[in-house]
Amino acid sequence: MKYLIIAIIILAIIIIAIYNSLIRKRNNVESAWANIDVQLQRRFDLIPNLVETVKAYAKHEKETLERVVELRNLFNKATSPKEIEKIDLEMNSALKKLFAVAENYPDLKANKNFLMLQESLEGTENRIAYSRNNYNHLVMIYNTAIQTFPGMWIAKPFGFKKKDFFEIEASEIREAVKVNFS
Repeated sequence: MKYLIIAIIILAIIIIAIYNSLIRKRNNVESAWANIDVQLQRRFDLIPNLVETVKAYAKHEKETLERVVELRNLFNKATSPKEIEKIDLEMNSALKKLFAVAENYPDLKANKNFLMLQESLEGTENRIAYSRNNYNHLVMIYNTAIQTFPGMWIAKPFGFKKKDFFEIEASEIREAVKVNFS
């Protein structure tokens, strides 16, 4: 009887340790997603300034500028990682078009405000890339923990679910936004 009680206590401690480990891993994934969200918000906050700077030089490029602003508004209303991924994909494409427009205006490329915004956006893009990598790494650790022994025995009954990776689906969007005007 004494050994049975000791075995039950040891088993309970193991279950608690595994459960707590899964909670930490899930929280790390959620924190990493929040970091991506923060960096994307930073990018979308820079965009109105960038658009206004480009607008002064490229009045006839209205459609591209309006799409960038529209995507920023959609981002502010997005509620799921999948929605945010889709908006991010479209924003990468729109920013490529925006910077292509800027290439046609030598005065714009020399404008101090534009150069400062360009540098800020470049730094933000780097932080977004780092945040995506970190998120995907933590998702891999979490998913592995809930799908392998012994975590799978704890994960399923306690409702731990697999997390999705942050993936870029369209091959033409896989390239980073180029913001270098040298």
